[in-house]
Amino acid sequence: MTALPRRTRAGYALGGIASGTYGTVPGLILMPFLTDLLGVQAAIAGMIVFAPKAWDFFLNPLAGRISDRSRHPRDRRRPFILRAGILLAIAFLVMFFGPTAPSVAAALWVLLLFLTTATVYAFFQVPYLAMSAEITDDYDERTRLITWRVIVFTLAILVSGATAPLLVETFGGATGYRVMAGAMAVLILIGAAGVWWGTRGVPLTRSETTGGRLFEQLAVVLRNRDARMLILTFVLQAVAIGMVLGGVVYVARHVTHDPGIATLAFVCFVAPAVVLTPAWSALARRIGKRRGFAVATVVETIGFIGLLGARSGEAVPLLVAAGIVGIGYAGGQLFPLAMLPDLAADDAKRSGTNRIGMISGVWSGFELLGYALGPALLGLALSVGGYVASTGDGVAQSGTAQWAIVLGVSVIPAVLCAISLIPLSRYRLDDAMRAAA
Repeated sequence: MTALPRRTRAGYALGGIASGTYGTVPGLILMPFLTDLLGVQAAIAGMIVFAPKAWDFFLNPLAGRISDRSRHPRDRRRPFILRAGILLAIAFLVMFFGPTAPSVAAALWVLLLFLTTATVYAFFQVPYLAMSAEITDDYDERTRLITWRVIVFTLAILVSGATAPLLVETFGGATGYRVMAGAMAVLILIGAAGVWWGTRGVPLTRSETTGGRLFEQLAVVLRNRDARMLILTFVLQAVAIGMVLGGVVYVARHVTHDPGIATLAFVCFVAPAVVLTPAWSALARRIGKRRGFAVATVVETIGFIGLLGARSGEAVPLLVAAGIVGIGYAGGQLFPLAMLPDLAADDAKRSGTNRIGMISGVWSGFELLGYALGPALLGLALSVGGYVASTGDGVAQSGTAQWAIVLGVSVIPAVLCAISLIPLSRYRLDDAMRAAA
């Protein structure tokens, strides 16, 4: 067993500020920025949000492979985290300082800069995830490590997700988006510097060497049945969450007709995760990570169905359902992220080959693909429903468009979440590791 000191847990958790901020704000802000300020059609806007993260699907395994092969004298992963974190903050800021007209030029600017942020983020997130499998070799200690990380991660989601729409609405127009971008860039910098500084001097528990060619190692990872089942489960849920993150602003603006409700909904969504993550961690110790993940998934599904109540135009059903989703979301983040280092460490132990970065890269690539598919699927639903894009003027949406918005944050995500229980039921590694522990 390798018990970690509090300083290490806290330092590792600080990386959640950067990943929580970047993982949340584009999905929440970018589509409304494109459709409601730059005048980009909803389906095209959805594809712009989708394309850079789809690029990461291919890039992340390569980023993991590169960090696996690192021979940096001070650490295998930490130098990547610091450098990529700084570049990520800069690129994210610049993304909102491009042209606002014509729409084609504005859309191309956003696409290019979002591709840049996605590329840099791969070299932050993948080494960061890989660290969790290398700094402790204990089944329960990994859960404790990830518990700290998820608490900070959800706090970052709460702060960035509540603050970003508020800043946009407060300052208005392009200025609002630029002020928001500056604030979010600062959060990303704090997270990157925090994890780099807080994990200094931590000894690595894994000493396996890297071997084989890139595609050979990738094929080995994808042949791992437990890895496939866990990734498929999480991707389906990431699509669902991506739709809700992308749709909450639309619900606030066009269904409840109160943009400020987006901030309150985000607080209701994330606040339970901050409070209840330790409870989900305790449940994992009692019934295991896989069973805990299944319970959290059921809670999320119930919350998604409850979001149908938002069609009434009243704020209360939206906020209550968002809170239920948030309760499940806390476990939906904790359990798979605690199971990922189990997968990576078990693979290294059995094979004698260091594929931890590769596995983390494959995971992160599919995760981002799922979160990108969410807004893309939402954009398609809005287009089918007849949603009308604008260039800053308030456009009244039809009843059909309003239904498309509500279904995009409720029924469709609920179906995806329910389906994800099938591959989760076929994940077997957790039972074996609990027995060994």
